[in-house]
Amino acid sequence: MKYTTLTNTDLKISKICLGTMTWGQQNTEDEGHAQLDFAIDKGINFIDTAEMYSVPGNPKTQGSTERIIGSWLAKKGNRSKVILASKITGPNRFFEHIRKDLNFSKASLEDAIHKSLTRLQTDYLDLYQLHWPERGVNVFGVRDYKHNAKWEDNTGQIIERLQGFVKEGKIRHIGLSNETPWGLMRYMEEARNGVLKMVSVQNSYNLLNRRDEAGLTEVVLRENVAYLPYSPLAFGVLSGKYLNNQKPSDARVTLFPNYSRYSGDGSLKATKLYSEIAKKHNLSLPQMALAFVRQQPFVTSTIIGATSLAQLSENIDSVNVRLSEEILREINDVHSRFPNPAP
Repeated sequence: MKYTTLTNTDLKISKICLGTMTWGQQNTEDEGHAQLDFAIDKGINFIDTAEMYSVPGNPKTQGSTERIIGSWLAKKGNRSKVILASKITGPNRFFEHIRKDLNFSKASLEDAIHKSLTRLQTDYLDLYQLHWPERGVNVFGVRDYKHNAKWEDNTGQIIERLQGFVKEGKIRHIGLSNETPWGLMRYMEEARNGVLKMVSVQNSYNLLNRRDEAGLTEVVLRENVAYLPYSPLAFGVLSGKYLNNQKPSDARVTLFPNYSRYSGDGSLKATKLYSEIAKKHNLSLPQMALAFVRQQPFVTSTIIGATSLAQLSENIDSVNVRLSEEILREINDVHSRFPNPAP
């Protein structure tokens, strides 16, 4: 395993972070524990979760992923050896089973943090993230931005509330997720006033969705913020398992057809071309896709997920794959033909 330091902290983290959102729905507790054991044995020490997991969002399974991690931590007694990250859910009418007021008020933060700590069986989180902004933004496959003039900027108040939990020792560092360049810069403005700094931003980034290169990557590099890409395999589309109209019975997009963000015609055409590049250079498509993300100069640690130990093993082993300049040129040639088919 390769390691780095989480930007603006003293936390040593693995360059691959274990994503967990299938545990409690596609994966059982035993399978989640097995993945954790395997990942730790391979040198991963960074684990990411969220209060809304498992996915898809469901009142019956909400919080199940954190409970699975919590029971594993209690069994292993190794909390101090793990860098643990979680998230508070932002406004969304589909998740009102979590909390009536899905915002970042003091009451909502207290509720979310307390319940996450209880499920995780720990008294602190190393990184606590805002899962998506309170204001409306064009993420999750939405291309066009629709402005909401009624939203009132409460960035300073959110930071102040989070800072209180840091002082209490319940969280060590704070971060963002599904955030835009403007949103991240707004938080950086607050940090210049001497308040707590957002140390990271977790966004979707992969061969089919490179839109953060157009603006956000400059911000994270110039403002010294960690970038934690999720969905590096685009819901498994970049594994190649859906090519030629295949629909594996236990695959996420087969089970949950509404997860169609990466399944458009442009995405499938691009994926076929990326598959040909991987085959030409004796690589598996997943390892090429993961290596591409990891090699980007703005990437700090890549969040991977899997539903089987075989998938997890292949994904972790990608840390040892280095793409040549020739492969990168061929990848960028495809990107120029099918730019960001799944933003």
